[in-house]
Amino acid sequence: MTDRSVRNLALLQSSASTSRVLNLLAVWRRHGHDEAWAANPLFRNPLLNRSLIIKHRLRRDEMDLFASRRQVATKVLLPIDPTDLRLGGRSVFVDQLRFADSMKSTFGSGFTESDLKTLRLLDELPSLDPFLLREQLKRHEIEPDRCYFDLTEADLKRMFQFARDEITPLVTMSMGSAVGVEGHASRLVAKILSNAQGEEMEPLRQTLRLAHNEYAEGVFCWKGFLYYKWSLASVMTDIRRVAEAIATVRPMGPLDQESREYIGRSREVLRRKILRTRETVMGTLKVYDDAYAHLTTNGRPTAFREFLLDAPMLFTRLGDQVGAIQHIVSFWNFRFGEGKPPPSVEELIDVFMDFESSLAERDTDMPAQPQAA
Repeated sequence: MTDRSVRNLALLQSSASTSRVLNLLAVWRRHGHDEAWAANPLFRNPLLNRSLIIKHRLRRDEMDLFASRRQVATKVLLPIDPTDLRLGGRSVFVDQLRFADSMKSTFGSGFTESDLKTLRLLDELPSLDPFLLREQLKRHEIEPDRCYFDLTEADLKRMFQFARDEITPLVTMSMGSAVGVEGHASRLVAKILSNAQGEEMEPLRQTLRLAHNEYAEGVFCWKGFLYYKWSLASVMTDIRRVAEAIATVRPMGPLDQESREYIGRSREVLRRKILRTRETVMGTLKVYDDAYAHLTTNGRPTAFREFLLDAPMLFTRLGDQVGAIQHIVSFWNFRFGEGKPPPSVEELIDVFMDFESSLAERDTDMPAQPQAA
């Protein structure tokens, strides 16, 4: 089966992953000769460990592949030729009907139950951001080599410092004094980021009157909110720049009438959708900010308790939105950054269609797409 979206993925075959694409093929190319990569693989099945895992917004004709209704699924794509993704590949959706049988026919019988478990854990995430991916696996006692996550020590340090600054008001409130706050905040952040449960976390759980499972799930999503808040700060200025670039980009080569109309209309529609999604993301983050302020400034834990109970649903929605923005920004910078040649007509249409899918809504206002040749 040839997947038209693979023409976009072909542009990523030498690049790192994005929040929407976990590019294990690129990881294999960079680290396949490293002992650590071989000793601690993400997947035991060698073909699966060189696949592309994609957060994919389902088309209407794909929804019947699942027993229950969903809009986004996790696609596992095995390239026909790992040196040329334009040739397409075979793909399986995680937990589609007859999932295990489909995996066997695509990847052979040499995969384990642990591989299926790992795929399902990835499917639970709204996006494939490396920090969240690592944390999701760690809390289920799966720890592959760090090369799979593309996280530098500097990134982890900055994330830790950001989280410590965020947690400091909570520690100050609980201690009633500024003395020793920084050290306590650092220890608390270390526990939160390591998924540790202990005496230092118990008073907050009891204050919020949450069951252990509610608290554990809520804290994981809280950590996700902190990560998204931190990571968005680094791309916030890029979002508007990329949105404006999309509104003005011009492809190489002659345009037929249908393609001209599609590109002309979709430029402004995509720009508007990107900026609207950014505002929606900021609104969702404000839900967290307001609840946290009620806890730390007003001493009212009820709002933060309600936030933690709602956090799994909010986290999924936020992750889908942030993942779409991050994918668009990172892909655009990779393919159309400074010094890069302009796209062909066909490539630009494919990229616009990919971005449209990432930002898809039920009340979509995207123009009709030109028919594939």
